[in-house]
Amino acid sequence: MRFIDAEKDTPVISGLTRMMEEDRCTLRWTWPREIEAVYIGKAPAEHADSMAGDIGNAKLYTRAEYKANNGYHSRIEGIGRYVFTVYACLEGSGGSQLVLQQDGNNRIEISAGKAKIYYSVTEKNGFFRKFKTVQIQVTTEVPIAKEVLCYVKKQGGYPSNKEDGMLYPFVAPFAAGRNVLPAIEVGKQDYIRLFFTDGRSHGQMYDLISE
Repeated sequence: MRFIDAEKDTPVISGLTRMMEEDRCTLRWTWPREIEAVYIGKAPAEHADSMAGDIGNAKLYTRAEYKANNGYHSRIEGIGRYVFTVYACLEGSGGSQLVLQQDGNNRIEISAGKAKIYYSVTEKNGFFRKFKTVQIQVTTEVPIAKEVLCYVKKQGGYPSNKEDGMLYPFVAPFAAGRNVLPAIEVGKQDYIRLFFTDGRSHGQMYDLISE
């Protein structure tokens, strides 16, 4: 079995759509008349490009199965985003050939459930001290990398976004469950809030909730 690039007259997959119902995903597409089977690959979205052309975990699916099941069904588990790729399978004297489509019409992205991240920031003030002690606690359903979160310190009020103050990275990843960070000292008029380092990307995988 080998891959070939789609050319002008190569049968290709089109009209790929998805439908989500709880943790069940249904894919449907338009079959070229010449194709009786496809291979369906699934990869995390962040690795989809590097895994293009890799059928190590791809599944053979026939036109007859598609008709009987009214599409292709897959259970989506975990969190994050996944990319499904449907490769048209051509049969010839040299064996099976899978079609690589540069138009991307045979690829579709699915968002799985979001993991919840709860955080709290508690303060302790001393009457005769110039500083206050701040304790950050993060409770997460799954392990998360240190690069996912940051905290922002602002004088005079709570920051509204990660650019609204001085940004600080975390130095260690967060284990699943309760994480109590070492206490830090800040000015009495300083306030801290946590944010995603990349809200657009990480916001699709996690919900950040202040307690």
